[in-house]
Amino acid sequence: MNPENNYIEINKNSWNNRTETHLNSEFYDLDSFLNGKSSLNDIELNLLGDLQGKSILHLQCHFGQDSISLSRLGAEVTGVDLSDKAIESARKLANDVHTNTTFVCSDIYDLPNHLDKQFDIVFTSYGTIGWLPDLDQWAKVITHFLKPNGKFVFVEFHPIVWMFDDNFETVGYRYFNSGAIVETENGTYADREADITQTYVMWNHGLSEVMNSLIKNGLEINSLDEFDYSPYNCFNKTVEFEPKKYRIEHLEDKIPMVYSVVATKKSH
Repeated sequence: MNPENNYIEINKNSWNNRTETHLNSEFYDLDSFLNGKSSLNDIELNLLGDLQGKSILHLQCHFGQDSISLSRLGAEVTGVDLSDKAIESARKLANDVHTNTTFVCSDIYDLPNHLDKQFDIVFTSYGTIGWLPDLDQWAKVITHFLKPNGKFVFVEFHPIVWMFDDNFETVGYRYFNSGAIVETENGTYADREADITQTYVMWNHGLSEVMNSLIKNGLEINSLDEFDYSPYNCFNKTVEFEPKKYRIEHLEDKIPMVYSVVATKKSH
């Protein structure tokens, strides 16, 4: 079978395969998290603002650290992920730290069949849209779940980052979406030495594709920002130039590594 047609199953298996390694990794630092440390970064915290009493839908939440961190800030949070293993872990974590974070296991596109409410904020961040073939459908789901005048907050790795090979030495991929990219990796970004192997299917999405999908589906863009660092040390050849700020050492501050979008659902 063409991997592109079976991408949901392939990617679900890929994330199920990574989950235990991620839970045990220094990258996710579960002990500190269980002791109260937030997993959120300044970029998204500044965009989210005061969350007391707000309802948040967190798309592609992995095993729930960010969802639970949002709950700890006073929000009523529903986290969604494709991986049943990740969601199982997320529910256990929420229970362990006594938050009332809710978790739903679903493919993003299928979510309207599993969840029936609207939210003040829809949030998704870092390494999410690359797993989705169709951003028009993605934006439709966001609009569907936002209350009128609700806010969409999105932080993502910059599409320029995905043009490079793993060591950032050559441009190996198109900036623009030209169909599925099917690859197999050993280890994982959270632990490169881990004894795991998984195949996955991804798509590159340029900024215009992202912005136009949101605009076309009734969202008004309030801000678009670009950052010359990553708050995560999840790439090869990095250097930490300030606490929790990483760049590709030989590229210095020359490329954008992350971007953020805030958009509001127009009230008709």
